[in-house]
Amino acid sequence: MTREDTIEDSSAPLVEHLKELRSRIIWSLVAYVIAVCAVFPFAQQVFNFLSNPVCNALADRGQDCDLIMIKLQEGFFISVNISFFGGLLLAFPIIGYQLWRFVAPGLYKSEKSAFLPFLAASPAMFFLGASFSYFIVLPMAFDFFLSFQQAQQAPVPSEVAEQALHAGIVFQGSAQEYLGLTMKFILAFGLCFQLPVLLTLMGKAGLISADALASVRKYAVVAILLLAAFATPPDMMSQVILFCAIYPLYEVSIFLIRRIEKRREAELRAEGLWFEDDEVGDSAKK
Repeated sequence: MTREDTIEDSSAPLVEHLKELRSRIIWSLVAYVIAVCAVFPFAQQVFNFLSNPVCNALADRGQDCDLIMIKLQEGFFISVNISFFGGLLLAFPIIGYQLWRFVAPGLYKSEKSAFLPFLAASPAMFFLGASFSYFIVLPMAFDFFLSFQQAQQAPVPSEVAEQALHAGIVFQGSAQEYLGLTMKFILAFGLCFQLPVLLTLMGKAGLISADALASVRKYAVVAILLLAAFATPPDMMSQVILFCAIYPLYEVSIFLIRRIEKRREAELRAEGLWFEDDEVGDSAKK
């Protein structure tokens, strides 16, 4: 066989993989476009659902829930943004399935059985993070933000000349700005709740260990604080809430990886393939 034939044979699998990747990307894009078109007619209902936290916070203060459109085209772009965001969530199971179809042929049977639970856990953890943000974080955050309103002082006619009046501060929010803030909260918490899935998958693959994660705990605290500062609006309360939500997930990841390591050790001991570090060092000296 000539060198040119060897090169052509080795390049054939690469071409097939690229064709398969292109096919999976096309199917994912088609599913996303269909999902976006499916969400668009219901964009107003979705916006009404997303506006519940701020409306409830305003109702507690006896205020009407009126979000204004500053620009003429703002309402249309709100529907478009909701469609893009909702379409991604709706199409995620299909996109995940296409990813699985691309990766699965290159995995052993044991690797497939190990990878599938994490593929199922990823959307579940995103939904958990998004729900935590919507039902717990957003009401607390909006209640905090609205507490900085200030009622206008009503002058007493007999004391108008002596009274130092002050202006009222009242919330008149932009609908598009509110939507962007709410989706940023939901997306940030949904993605951050992927941390135990990612770390546990890496631990399952043997890329990291529980002891290694525990040894860098203080650096993880700093990294999570920086992540909270970038992922949330620039207020201390939102950052503290996100940190308090993510750091326990880091500790949960250490616990899960430790359990995986103990199970792996028990299996290797049963097969007689487990060696302690001291034993390995003694055998090397001999």
